[in-house]
Amino acid sequence: MTTNPTEDWVARQITEAFPWNEAPKYLIRDRDASYGNAVTGRLAAMAIRNHPLAARSPWQNGHAERKIGSIRHKSLDHIVVFSKAHLRRILAAYAGYYNELRTDLFLDKDSPGQRPIQRFGQVFAQPIIGGLYHQYCRI
Repeated sequence: MTTNPTEDWVARQITEAFPWNEAPKYLIRDRDASYGNAVTGRLAAMAIRNHPLAARSPWQNGHAERKIGSIRHKSLDHIVVFSKAHLRRILAAYAGYYNELRTDLFLDKDSPGQRPIQRFGQVFAQPIIGGLYHQYCRI
């Protein structure tokens, strides 16, 4: 984290955040000056398609702001973060929970990572993200 990000710093963060073989396909970003030639070159080298928001369209930022707000309200506001490494572990745990375990109304209250129905056994609650959420399964 830094108070004054430069384009070199942002390019380095992109490299550190995504292993070369697991990089996302797209990066949707605003038009901040910190996304200069160093960043666009790094994105091209990592085969990440660069999609800046339309000029003078702040309403497009709402999608990113909504995701950031969800992460804050559903995890970070309830945990004391001690270091960058701790923050990364929390965010990785939340991403795993969000992408695989959480139930979704769109999926008829199933989780994105579909699981088999367990009809027999004792119900066991496995804490996730320090106990903020639980995964329930039968043993």
